[in-house]
Amino acid sequence: MKRIDFSDLKTLVEINSWTQNKKGVDANGKLMQSWLEELGMTAEIFRRERIGNHLLLSSPVVGNTPRLLLIGHLDTVFPPDTFEGFREDAEWVYGPGTCDMKGGNFVALSALRNVFEQSGSITNIDFLLVSDEETGSDDSKLLTSKIASDYDACIDFEAAGEDHEVVNGRKGVATYCIELKGVAAHAGNHYASGKNANLAAAKLLITLTALTNLDLGSTVNVGLIEGGTSTNTISPYAKIMAEARFAEDGEQQRILEAIPALIDQHGVEGVSATISGGLQRNVMMPSRAQAEFINTLADLLGYPLKTEQRGGVSDANVTAGAGVPTLDGFGPFGDGDHTEFERASKQSFVRRIDEVTKIVHHYNQHHGNQHH
Repeated sequence: MKRIDFSDLKTLVEINSWTQNKKGVDANGKLMQSWLEELGMTAEIFRRERIGNHLLLSSPVVGNTPRLLLIGHLDTVFPPDTFEGFREDAEWVYGPGTCDMKGGNFVALSALRNVFEQSGSITNIDFLLVSDEETGSDDSKLLTSKIASDYDACIDFEAAGEDHEVVNGRKGVATYCIELKGVAAHAGNHYASGKNANLAAAKLLITLTALTNLDLGSTVNVGLIEGGTSTNTISPYAKIMAEARFAEDGEQQRILEAIPALIDQHGVEGVSATISGGLQRNVMMPSRAQAEFINTLADLLGYPLKTEQRGGVSDANVTAGAGVPTLDGFGPFGDGDHTEFERASKQSFVRRIDEVTKIVHHYNQHHGNQHH
């Protein structure tokens, strides 16, 4: 097996970059920025007060040729002192972010370094690093969506599939908070004058769950419910939190229309309902443009890329939702992500760095009249 020096990955992994640790996320970002600037890339920093800054590392645009956007995230899910440090053995590297997704960022960085070494410059390839992917990209998704339209294709560096599949489809996700306001009354003396918010919540739970269509890959889950004050009080207040996931555009539309329309149909007189939330990430569906992109990559690599669809979401949902041909899963294969057993395969890094180097080289090889 080809040997890779993992010392830079080790440096990244040893920085705690829990999403809410702005200082750590920014330290991770500054390190990536300094390494990419050594390759002639220019940083644009999108400063944020409470979360880490987002970074766009750009290279010169040369000629009227296709542009590629690489996407990564700087944050991990581990608060300080919960899972720290880096170690390796013959087959694996271990530590927070080795798989999700400092490992993925390291693949992209290594490929860019290879191409810079081969050709002396990087052109037509930019690298977006956001700071809040693990909490839903609530802040960065507008930025990602806006930037994406400048590119002909995007590749995201979340972990690879077990057989090095890349991801060509991800479910979309929407989250909602529904608050129900009733009227409190003593359950023994004044039962009839109470308006039971808990009852309305229970009926809504059933109605919302019924929107699920497993055949089409759509699910609605009421994962959190709370309400009431005591057993002898008719509940004046209840709250339910629901999450919907969908694998098709038509289903996304159906569910996004249905949920707000349903909240007043709980059938409990005197209970009012308010809803907040909505679409978090668009569905990412296989498309013709994406299939052409997959074929282009297969031609470059000399073999077809296996593909898979996943139920989880990533920033690839955002760029795909912006209409840009997108593939995800270009990071290394690993497992145990989001647990203290997180690890990534060394053999997988070798393969992915080789593949991404060939892809980046293809977009980089067009040299003509330089303009910005």
